[in-house]
Amino acid sequence: FLYKESIFLHDMKVRGKQFETIWLKPGDPEIVQVIDQRFLPFEFRIEDIGTAEEMVTAIRDMHVRGAPLIGVAGAFGLYLAVLKIQGHDEMDSRIRKAAIMLKTARPTAVNLSWAVDRVLLEIERAVSIGEKKAKALETALQILGEERASCRKIGEHGLRIIEEISRSKAGQPVNILTHCNAGWLACVDYGTATAPVYLAHDAGIKIHMVVDETRPRNQGARLTCWELQQHGIPYTLVVDNAGGHMMQRNMIDLVLVGSDRTSPYGDVVNKIGTYLKALAARDNHIPFYAALPSSSIDWNLNEGAYGTPIEERDGYEVRHMEGMVDEAHAELLIVPENTTVLNYGFDITPARLVTGLITEKGVTGANYESIMKLFQKT
Repeated sequence: FLYKESIFLHDMKVRGKQFETIWLKPGDPEIVQVIDQRFLPFEFRIEDIGTAEEMVTAIRDMHVRGAPLIGVAGAFGLYLAVLKIQGHDEMDSRIRKAAIMLKTARPTAVNLSWAVDRVLLEIERAVSIGEKKAKALETALQILGEERASCRKIGEHGLRIIEEISRSKAGQPVNILTHCNAGWLACVDYGTATAPVYLAHDAGIKIHMVVDETRPRNQGARLTCWELQQHGIPYTLVVDNAGGHMMQRNMIDLVLVGSDRTSPYGDVVNKIGTYLKALAARDNHIPFYAALPSSSIDWNLNEGAYGTPIEERDGYEVRHMEGMVDEAHAELLIVPENTTVLNYGFDITPARLVTGLITEKGVTGANYESIMKLFQKT
């Protein structure tokens, strides 16, 4: 039942066909299938993943990306690791090594370690290899289902914010700026920052999305634009540094972003460049919300999100750009050869710049008291 649920309850579509980002291969539950995002929007490819090592590569090299999705991918990766164990010799230590390998594939998004640790705990409680395999699969599917449901609820709660702005504009289009890709490609379904957008559009509210290209990998240009186009939502692509100018000219009503890790004090760790958008939004009195499931909250973080491991990626991503040349995929060098590059993947937006957090539990202020109350933490 869990297997069928993970495959067939969809909302997002690709060329009219329903898809999620990750699933078990029909007829072969020892293979995990994913949408290989490296080739979008030019090609739509599905990748088969059969080992934990292959899942590490998929996460590290961004075949899959987005905090909720890499959490689910990590959970399935540990399930694949358990499947390969043939005997009891050093079984638990081998599983723990696989867990460490998966968790270090991308260090900033807390969902990855959260999901892997959750599966690992259930595996270690089981005794036989058969029980461990069953528990690993069951838990991975539970996480998948929970993340899907959380994104849907994020959409429902965030919809109210968009509805209020639409009323204040007498039904004129609500102009929403988003950074990077926090859509269904970054999750299992619906997305985080885009979930309210999809629900608003489907409810007949006029929406216009302003999409940052999001250098260096252009997830906004390549992924968010592709998603919105598939769903029929009007959008305009802008260069990363255009947002402040547009805010000054009253061309933005709302900023919606995702989060890879959020502190219980309301600080938001997200794709590099998010902090600058928050600064511009505050200066222009524009609401700035981060949308995230509770799996993206790191309850151990201090105020300011100090202690977050900020991923530094290969400079190759900055030196080159990908695209289509003569109908073929190509990578082009765009700087002088051997240029030194510092490629930070994320930055931290302090809570004072965040209007609120949109979670599956509801919308909350970006402060310790409100967050702890919403999640009934003591």
